Amino acid sequence: MIETLQRAPSRGPADVPLPQQLARLDVSRLRAYRENLDFYHGQQWLEPRRRERRLTFNYAKTIVEKTASYVISGFSSLVDPVDGSPEELERARRAERVLQEAQDANNLDQLDFDNEIDCSVLGDAAYKVTWDAREERVRVSAPDVQGLYAWWLGDDPGRVWRVASRYTLSREEAEAFLAPLTEAPLPAGKQGGAEHTVVEVWTDGEFQLWLDGVLFQEQANPYGFIPFVIYPNLREPKQFWGVSDLEAVKEPLRELNRAVSQLSMILEMSGNPIAVLENVTEARDIAVQPGAVWELPEKARAYLLDLLQGGGVGLHVEYVNVVMRALHDLAEVPRSAFGENRQALSGVALQMELDPLLKKVQRKRLIRSAALRRRNEMILRILEQQTGERLVPYRSRIVWGPVLPQDRSRLVEDETRLVAAGIHSRRTAAGLLDVADPEGEWERWREEEGSSTG
Repeated sequence: MIETLQRAPSRGPADVPLPQQLARLDVSRLRAYRENLDFYHGQQWLEPRRRERRLTFNYAKTIVEKTASYVISGFSSLVDPVDGSPEELERARRAERVLQEAQDANNLDQLDFDNEIDCSVLGDAAYKVTWDAREERVRVSAPDVQGLYAWWLGDDPGRVWRVASRYTLSREEAEAFLAPLTEAPLPAGKQGGAEHTVVEVWTDGEFQLWLDGVLFQEQANPYGFIPFVIYPNLREPKQFWGVSDLEAVKEPLRELNRAVSQLSMILEMSGNPIAVLENVTEARDIAVQPGAVWELPEKARAYLLDLLQGGGVGLHVEYVNVVMRALHDLAEVPRSAFGENRQALSGVALQMELDPLLKKVQRKRLIRSAALRRRNEMILRILEQQTGERLVPYRSRIVWGPVLPQDRSRLVEDETRLVAAGIHSRRTAAGLLDVADPEGEWERWREEEGSSTG
């Protein structure tokens, strides 16, 4: 929250407040968010619940979280120097240390994983990068996209010129982070309210803060850019908002729940068989139990209904397997990703088995890389503004870890050859080998070599 805001002048009654405009925007997008969240939390039956048994196998949650684990499987931010001069080398190393400090201070490892799950479920996610004047550091957060609205140029969804963020604060939080509300020109019904709606509106040049529908504060944007990074899960061509991973698996999961629930009822009824009486007008004390004796009138017949005869259960099981195969195909998460490896595949064979998942992760990482580079740029820009330290040109590179488990000794050998051939730098190789501080490790190695030769 920006603490140096100035009280905004009141607007005329003819102006339509922006919060009222937000209430009519993106209705279908917000409805899809709510439906996807409900589905992710296990509300997967369309019809109202009746008396019969309804089982829910929440593969949606499992697939989303497993895919997120593959996508966010270790990455690092590297800053390459503009040239080989000592000044540029030191600037690049300093920028890397700054980004690592922001990573640690904001617990971005956990935030990135949570944001990845949110992005996969809803279809969109966002980062917000601001300066925390109280703690004197960059603060990175992940606002709920259900409260975000974006405006972009009609022919270029990549050029966002305005972003609005809507959220709620308790009265105590509003008093602590904004100003004494007794002085605020709030609506009559909100003066003593326990909860207040806040809307932040950002453009490159201006910042506005609306409180309960009233323009409360307004000033020039202190950063000079919109401090939001909004990115999609997977984007349809020419669209700004993304597509949830759940859209492809909703129908197979609903059918799986229905088919297994039906099979469960059949097995339960077979374990408690139904007694069928023919040519009997009245029956009492008919018990299906060992040693039971039934007295039937002449020409009457009694038998137990066998629902398992004719291989009916096998047909149900085969149908469930067909639905499961369709589910894994549409989710692009093969059974091998769940630990099932009946053919004991390894190496290239296992990689080919998991190729659909690898392609899915690759598509997502392309989008995540752009978002993370933009987030890094914002961190460096804000720190330069607040500290005066030169960190231009604000460029960084995202190095992702391997998706599949690697033979580390083989990877070390490959990177050694690539470094020796001049194809990879030592820092790139160290990043691929998950070295947390490549430059620090290099300096420590040089110190050890110097002491040993001396």
